[in-house]
Amino acid sequence: MSEPSASPPAARPAVLVVSKLPAFYLEPLQQHFTVYERLHETDPAAFARVAPGIRAITGGGESKVAAALMDQLPALTMISIMGVGYDGVDVAAAMARGVPVTHTPDVLNDEVADLAIGLMLSLARRIPQADRYVRANAWAEKGPMPLARKMSGARLGIVGLGRIGKAVAVRAQAFGMSIAYTGRHQQEQLAFDYHPTPKALAAAVDFLVVITPGGAATRHLIDREVLAALGARGFLINVARGSVVDEEALVEALQQGVIAGAGLDVFENEPQVPAALRALDNVVLTPHMASATHETRQAMADLALNNLRAHFAGERLLSPVPECR
Repeated sequence: MSEPSASPPAARPAVLVVSKLPAFYLEPLQQHFTVYERLHETDPAAFARVAPGIRAITGGGESKVAAALMDQLPALTMISIMGVGYDGVDVAAAMARGVPVTHTPDVLNDEVADLAIGLMLSLARRIPQADRYVRANAWAEKGPMPLARKMSGARLGIVGLGRIGKAVAVRAQAFGMSIAYTGRHQQEQLAFDYHPTPKALAAAVDFLVVITPGGAATRHLIDREVLAALGARGFLINVARGSVVDEEALVEALQQGVIAGAGLDVFENEPQVPAALRALDNVVLTPHMASATHETRQAMADLALNNLRAHFAGERLLSPVPECR
């Protein structure tokens, strides 16, 4: 009697990639799944042919996953985002179809908090300006730079005291800073001062760090009134989403001396940054790099991949977004 033939290997689930992924995520993704890289953008006809079999979507934190895209994917069962932010995903539409959404929180807390502190120090001590001063030989030609501001012992306000906000607070306490915060509700277990609105918080602090989620609910949360309350000696630091700050109002506030300066890692229309903002000397600008270290981006990629693998293995998801828990 002949040996029974072996069962054919199961087809690998098809995954649509909706943003440019680093090789350290894309390559292992291709080892475990059939991957279509931005086919919906590059070849609509080919995408239409494979769309009925696509079972998952993945991309970075900047990814746009609209209901209209999901509607083209009848077999869609999961969305995995490599980023803590997922405001580009229509989570309500996904939930209506029973499609879970995951992201990659916690693994980037330290890096984002580190950059927030770095921006604060850079603003107060004018470190980027000092670097340019030395490179231009102005120290030798003009003498010492004007005096800067002290950060240690200053008052810090945090808009959004979640995991990353708490990591910022821990670091700021090492600088002897007093901590206050605002958020959707007061966290009774914390000894920090609570203010019910961003405007009230801004009026009580020297540095205002924004680390709240993006999306419609927080769009332009930091507006002209908040900036006016922060005042002429106050600094704004945004490591959240560009949409949280009214960028036009911020430029005006910086130009007119309404606030002292700003440290920005995110912008409303990335990667486009207004020329008026780039021309200012009282700002420090970084290119959405808060989590951009080898170690952290690798951890984010691993978590995004493992969420996909857990889903298709029928296991519990590692890090679903709050709406899907």
